[in-house]
Amino acid sequence: MGDFAINFGVNLIRVGVCIYDIVTYPIYAIVQQPWKKRKLINRARAEQHPVKEGLCYKNCDPPHEFQVEIRNANITTIEEALSYACKKHGNKKALGTRQILQESEELQKNGKVFKKYELGEYSWLTYTEVDNLAHKFGCGLRAVGHRPKQNIVIFAETRKEWLISAIGCFRQSIPLCTLYATLGDEAVVHGINETEVTHVITSHELLPKFKTILSKCPNVTHITYFCDQLKPTHVTGYKEGVVFNSFEQIVAKGTSSGFTDVPPTSDDTAIIMYTSGSTGAPKGVVMSHYNLVNSIIGYAVGLNIEKDDVYLAYLPLAHVLELMAESMMLMFGVPMGYSTPLTMTDRSSKIKRGCQGDCSVLQPTMMAAVPLILDRIYKGILEKVATQGPWLMKLFDFGLEYKLNWMQRGWNTPICNWFVFRKIRLLLGGRLRLVAVGGAPLSPDTHNFVRASLGAPVLQGYGLTESCGCATLMDQNDMSTGRVGAPLQVCDVKLVNWEEGNYRITDRPKPRGEIVIGGANITMGYYKNPKKTQEDFYDEDGCRWFRTGDIGEFLEDGSLQIIDRKKDLVKLQFGEYVSLGKVESELKVSPYVENICVYADPSKNNIVAIVSPVQRNLEDLARSLGKEDLRREKLCLDDDISKAIMQELLATGKKAKLQRFELPGALTLTSELWTPDTGLVTAAFKIKRKSIQVKYQDAINRMYAS
Repeated sequence: MGDFAINFGVNLIRVGVCIYDIVTYPIYAIVQQPWKKRKLINRARAEQHPVKEGLCYKNCDPPHEFQVEIRNANITTIEEALSYACKKHGNKKALGTRQILQESEELQKNGKVFKKYELGEYSWLTYTEVDNLAHKFGCGLRAVGHRPKQNIVIFAETRKEWLISAIGCFRQSIPLCTLYATLGDEAVVHGINETEVTHVITSHELLPKFKTILSKCPNVTHITYFCDQLKPTHVTGYKEGVVFNSFEQIVAKGTSSGFTDVPPTSDDTAIIMYTSGSTGAPKGVVMSHYNLVNSIIGYAVGLNIEKDDVYLAYLPLAHVLELMAESMMLMFGVPMGYSTPLTMTDRSSKIKRGCQGDCSVLQPTMMAAVPLILDRIYKGILEKVATQGPWLMKLFDFGLEYKLNWMQRGWNTPICNWFVFRKIRLLLGGRLRLVAVGGAPLSPDTHNFVRASLGAPVLQGYGLTESCGCATLMDQNDMSTGRVGAPLQVCDVKLVNWEEGNYRITDRPKPRGEIVIGGANITMGYYKNPKKTQEDFYDEDGCRWFRTGDIGEFLEDGSLQIIDRKKDLVKLQFGEYVSLGKVESELKVSPYVENICVYADPSKNNIVAIVSPVQRNLEDLARSLGKEDLRREKLCLDDDISKAIMQELLATGKKAKLQRFELPGALTLTSELWTPDTGLVTAAFKIKRKSIQVKYQDAINRMYAS
């Protein structure tokens, strides 16, 4: 079909839909009562609160019944909270893991052979079983010589044993030091040695790393590992003198040990959580039991958890976002099914052809996500629709535009949901009703697309490891994008002037400044780093505050918008300020961008970009330009490819209404994939700006010279 025929057909459909809207408007108005939704959309979410310095906002919602319940139960430690949850929910499903039936090799169309899983159903532990296992595991640690108040490191992927181990440590007043499973060897050694641990908890997959790591960790004498479902774990070839035990062996030792729990106090250290290290070596953030309990209480208001909810657990538990999410699910009695990004959907890379992905089996109603995951969902859906031809692509675009227009005005679109978006919803099980996202800025295009196509609120939140991931969260009636919601009930958020960046709370129409968070969720500081702790944390009028380094502005309803970051803000030659993070967030929407780093030289009047491209789209572009050699290294050096991607980036930037000086003046494509192993991104896949600059300095010089 030609463009004229396609446009003519779509316009006819538009006319038909318009007539349908007019005819059915009274019926939908009576049934949906959208004026009630609009009132919730436009309501005030926070109010000003007097403070000595800056402009402060506080949540104005009444306490949630869950918050009242926890306060009345006098729960002040995470150990008390999780024990309370296990006893309350008893024989209800708690943690689920899919059985791996077999692993096989599957030949791909390109001739490569990938290993694939054939998976069975989820098998579940009840809350009572989790409670018993955690108790026995904690006692087992004591049985092999670990003492209360003595640090222990957990370095493993997200799985049920991770959470059970953590609860067991809390029960024995053992501070848990968490390290991302994707950290490089140097960062792992740094975390183990700085915390002076003698005992490390890891997994079958990560255990081989310790053949080289242990020689650099003289204090380690014990390693506990989580077993693999199919393969035996071999513990030979490691440094002599180290005692190895499986998770099950520790549980067995705890069963016959005779030890009892050693409950912590609210001021005791619960977790030393190491950051992903985006600005240098990972820092250990010291979280007390009281910090964690208050953070869980804070999030209770925003998510409105329901009786039949099921949670999809797949993000790193060493990240505060997932740890808080899973802790809260336990508190509310929500079953949690474990997954991985490689087995999540029917089309995931580790799923054998004809086998269902985790979402199809679990049918979750809730999940947490980081922007990178949602960006991939967004691009993946668009690619799938594009393969159906220009006619269906135009119809899909119309359906998306139609739904978004009605959603913004408080209406639902059941007919459109069924005909346009039903199959997309089925990709994640068909029952998803809420997505909570954090960790980095989410682009407005991705936010709107996922919100509409999945038919679920996408709640963007804001928090840092230093605030236990807790600061602000959008509510389910907030239809905006680019905002992170109002302050949660356990903390205050204020803006203070940042004169150097020309951000002031007196700015009009919106007050702007550095974001400072205060409340019971603010952590104790950085482990063994009193200087940095003193720089970033302070106490005032009985409240603990943390200087985030992020720049924000408050909107009329009391919601917060992140507009800059001190370290990402660069002043160009002619005085314009460029927010590198903002530009990267907007340009990531491009279908050719897997990851991007923007660089700005203060002595120049433009910025440049280094892009790690999406392999599949890179190859498709090469074919369309008549290229025969599809090797990644060759394509990334091809001038025609670079020019085409540059034009697409500029179009994406203009669509996002970036200023002229915010658009890159030159581009370098890199054939290297940016993974945590390369040292160019963190374990949470945030770019390490300085590392990228050092590695690509020659390319940056060439771009500016051209």
